[in-house]
Amino acid sequence: MILKAERFLIIEELRKKHPLVWLLQIGEVSKAGYYKWRKNRSKRALRLEEDLLLKEHLLAIHKIHPYFGYKRMTRALSREGIMVNHKRVRRLMRELGIQSVIRKKRPFYGRRGSVVFPNVLNREFCADHSFQKLVTDITYVRVGDTFAYLSAVLDLYNNEIVAWELSERNDLELVLNTLKQLEEKPFSKNALLHSDQGFQYTTKSYENQPQELKIQGSHSRRGNCHDNACIESFFSHLKTEKLYLVRPKTIKQAHQAIEEYIDFYNHSRFQEKLNGLSPIEYREKAAA
Repeated sequence: MILKAERFLIIEELRKKHPLVWLLQIGEVSKAGYYKWRKNRSKRALRLEEDLLLKEHLLAIHKIHPYFGYKRMTRALSREGIMVNHKRVRRLMRELGIQSVIRKKRPFYGRRGSVVFPNVLNREFCADHSFQKLVTDITYVRVGDTFAYLSAVLDLYNNEIVAWELSERNDLELVLNTLKQLEEKPFSKNALLHSDQGFQYTTKSYENQPQELKIQGSHSRRGNCHDNACIESFFSHLKTEKLYLVRPKTIKQAHQAIEEYIDFYNHSRFQEKLNGLSPIEYREKAAA
């Protein structure tokens, strides 16, 4: 016995090819019942789309204010003109796996705290040589009805993306896989790698990576996105010039779109800062 909801779904799929009256008769359902189901289905689809938009806002706010719990997140949304119930915010934050980084102190002794480097970069975003100052970060990428996460490394000398990795999980492995791509790179003397204080970047495992690469680690001040503004700017260009236009539905489509854009960005997208040249054109001209 096919459930009535399943019959409605079959009718919805076939109505473009066959008369609706005929389909309703075969499905043994009423016209009123079908339209009621269709109305409720549209409401569910609209609710899902609203949730996805809210999740994008939540991720953006969490990036800047990782210490916000659901109550402060609800207030932050209201300041943006988005009025939403705190219970909905709490549910969406749980679905995203984000929560306030603040924790109650526990009476454990001998436990090593987070590793935080000094802010060596200190917003000095200009570099005299390639692979002298690198910045890295993670951003979310909307993929259909869910999200993936992009980790990237940008060279401040010419704004070139020198490493990137896309994953369905926002975890330490994503960051470490990105940094593995920097092995054997021609680092300048006293080179540094700068990031924010996200949980991946303050672990002992991450601390070991700059040491193995023989470069210096650097961290932004907590909750200050402007200390890493250059790579945030790249992420903004990527989304507005590519991802928001193609709207990838699968992780494979997202990977392809990002790969295409980074190739365009590095080889063809001219920048005023680089005298009208693309990042690779600027680097090659300087080396000539």
